[in-house]
Amino acid sequence: MSNKQHEQDKNESASDAAAVESPSPGTLREKLASTEQELAELKDKYLRSLAESENSRKRMRQQAEENTRIQREALLRDFLTILDNLERAVAAAQTANNSGSIVQGIELVLNSMKDFLRGHGVNELSAVGQAFDPLLHEAVAHVESTEHGPNTVIDQFSRGYKVGDKVLRPARVAVAKAPNPQ
Repeated sequence: MSNKQHEQDKNESASDAAAVESPSPGTLREKLASTEQELAELKDKYLRSLAESENSRKRMRQQAEENTRIQREALLRDFLTILDNLERAVAAAQTANNSGSIVQGIELVLNSMKDFLRGHGVNELSAVGQAFDPLLHEAVAHVESTEHGPNTVIDQFSRGYKVGDKVLRPARVAVAKAPNPQ
């Protein structure tokens, strides 16, 4: 490389360095002020979003509480009809000389209760004669039987109930088992 070319490269490097030199203090102040303003705007947006999120959570919680209250009131209102029928049955039992009116009053209450449960999606589980299912039945007794196959429900002590596909209460049952060979 010649001296002339070396000197020319040196001059170009110096001019490049001058172009890269730091900006003036005024330009830096402007950039700093602009960056600070942008940061303040982003912080404000963040705080607003945070407040909106908190308000939404509060609104959703209040709506859920209100829905629960409304459902509870509707359920209790339906239950009051059953209470009225039970009071009528007691009044009939107190004034009646025959047991027929007492039985009719109790049947009225029983039917009201069944209608109430059906109206709220509760269905009875059938148990007697069915194969024992631990998801639907609670075995409280095992009875040796030659008449029924093993693991068949042969008696029911209390009914089981479902709401939709969910078991509300399993049926309490007696289950057949094979007799012990002697």
